[in-house]
Amino acid sequence: MRTVNAYAAPSATEPLVKTTITRRDLGPNDVEIDIAYAGICHSDIHTVRGEWGPIEYPQVVGHEIVGHVSAVGSAVTKHQVGDRVGVGCMVNSCGECEQCVAGQEQYCLKGNIQTYAGVDPADGSITQGGYSEAVVVNEDFVLRVPESLDIEKVAPLLCAGITTYSPLHHWKVGPGSKVAVVGMGGLGHMAVKIAVALGAEVTVLSQTTSKQEDSLRCGAKAHFATKDPATFEELAQSFELIINTVSAKLDMKAYLGLLEVDGTLVNVGAPSEPLEVPAFALIPRRLSWAGSAIGGIAETQEMLDFCAEHGILPETELISADQINEAYERVLSSDVRYRFVIDAATLA
Repeated sequence: MRTVNAYAAPSATEPLVKTTITRRDLGPNDVEIDIAYAGICHSDIHTVRGEWGPIEYPQVVGHEIVGHVSAVGSAVTKHQVGDRVGVGCMVNSCGECEQCVAGQEQYCLKGNIQTYAGVDPADGSITQGGYSEAVVVNEDFVLRVPESLDIEKVAPLLCAGITTYSPLHHWKVGPGSKVAVVGMGGLGHMAVKIAVALGAEVTVLSQTTSKQEDSLRCGAKAHFATKDPATFEELAQSFELIINTVSAKLDMKAYLGLLEVDGTLVNVGAPSEPLEVPAFALIPRRLSWAGSAIGGIAETQEMLDFCAEHGILPETELISADQINEAYERVLSSDVRYRFVIDAATLA
């Protein structure tokens, strides 16, 4: 067992504090990773504050992890000491159900094991995430990070990247596709970059035009302010796919009105309160309202390779570990463009 420095939430209402945690012994199929960088995701905040349900404390969060392999178990074949690797939102699954066999571990019928706040099948402990110096993970859930990707910036791809790539891939976005992205934030700016690289014509729908320059720089063709009612009239029935990245309650009827016949609105943002959709917002044009989680391990690797091929990286701000609580408040006030990354070296 290895003791490492970490930042943990002691309760749902207290700031995160520096502490130590113990990583389990290396099993034959395990990889030990010295963490270099860890991204901050809005999901981390929801989790530690108990907004998505009760958890056990103290809890170390963080599911956007990159670093280097420091040790491997005796049966490991996929990774070697020194490899650049990443870990995303899950660290295990049953491996036997229909979804796991199909490479969709994110939809494991028995429930996959989350990188934090889950129960590790290896020893029954509560999984602890990436705001720490090291982690031990089953080799099947460790990803190869292409050398061309800047390791300081790559961490958010392990959540924000795959969360937006997966629905774009599933709904077959390609050249000529007309896609709208709701929200120009951590998820939204990745959705724009990836959809553009896939060949889509992308429009950003944000509350105001304050991020219009950023939207266009990321490749969007247009940016509209949703606070302006005229936006919903001008863009009525314009899109075949809408990716909603916002974790807040929206007027879903209004956004569904922007879809053409057979169009789909996909929620990847996860507000804590219910969303409402009238049946007659869907029926007249055979619309679909869907949700999408992250991708499976194979699809996540595909996403990393795609981003390397197209030079796609998130916009990031590097912080030290003692700035995590400040970063949380800035995330909640939308004062980040567009993802915080923790330098794990500052945990020492």
